[in-house]
Amino acid sequence: MNDSIAPGAREFQTTRWSLVLAAQHAGDATRAHKAMSELCRDYWYPLYAFVRRRGHAPHDAQDLTQAFFTTLLETNATAADPKRGRFRSYLLGALKHFLANDFHRANAQKRGGGQQLVEWDALDPEVRYALEPAEQTDAETLYDRRWALDLLDRAMKRLRAEFASKKDETTFDALKGTLSGAEASREELAKKLGMSDGALKVAVHRLRQRYREVLRAEIAETVDSPTDVEDEMQHLVAVLRAA
Repeated sequence: MNDSIAPGAREFQTTRWSLVLAAQHAGDATRAHKAMSELCRDYWYPLYAFVRRRGHAPHDAQDLTQAFFTTLLETNATAADPKRGRFRSYLLGALKHFLANDFHRANAQKRGGGQQLVEWDALDPEVRYALEPAEQTDAETLYDRRWALDLLDRAMKRLRAEFASKKDETTFDALKGTLSGAEASREELAKKLGMSDGALKVAVHRLRQRYREVLRAEIAETVDSPTDVEDEMQHLVAVLRAA
C-alpha cells in the first residue's frame, strides 16, 4: 500500500497543468487541450457554484459555465500564465474576467451550446448546490470549499480504486472512516477484518500515509512547482478547518 509514490508527486514536468503551460513554448496543443479538458472536468462544480453564488439563475449558470469552458479551451495555449502557478487561482481569475465581460454574458448560451463539456442532467448540479450552506457564504469562499471537498473526494475514489485493483475493497470500506474521524471502534474493526490490534494499527497507518500521498499527487497535477504543493496542502487544511 505504501510502496510507491502516486504518479505526479515527483515528476512535475509531466503534470496536466505543466503540459498546458509548456504548450505555449513547445507547441504541443493537442496534449495541452486534453490536459486542460481533464482539469476543467475536475473543477466544473466549484466553478458552477461560484457562478450561482454570484446571483445567476440555474440555467444561466449552466450556460455561463459551459461557455467559460469553451472559451478557456479555445485560448489555453496562449492565455495560460506561468506566473500564476496554481491552476485553482488561474481558473478563478479567468472566470472572474469572463463574467465581467458583457459580451460573454450576452452570448453565453450561443458559445456554450456548441460544445457541451459537462453533462448537466447526469451531474445534476442544482441538487448539489441545494446542499450548500444556507448562510451567505461569499462566492470565493464557496469556490475554495468546493475545491477542497471535491479534491478529497477524488483522492478517496483514487485510493479505493487502488484497493479494488487488489480485490480488497472490503478492507478499504472498513478503514476509510479512519481518514475522516468517522471510524468505528478499533475493536470492532479488528474483529470485522480478522486482524490483531497491532496489524490494524499498521493497516491504518499505511492507509493514512497513502491517502496523504494521493492527495499530494492530486494537488501536484494542478501546480507548476513542487514548492507549490505544500502551499496548496496548507491552504486545503485551512479551508477545511473554516468550513
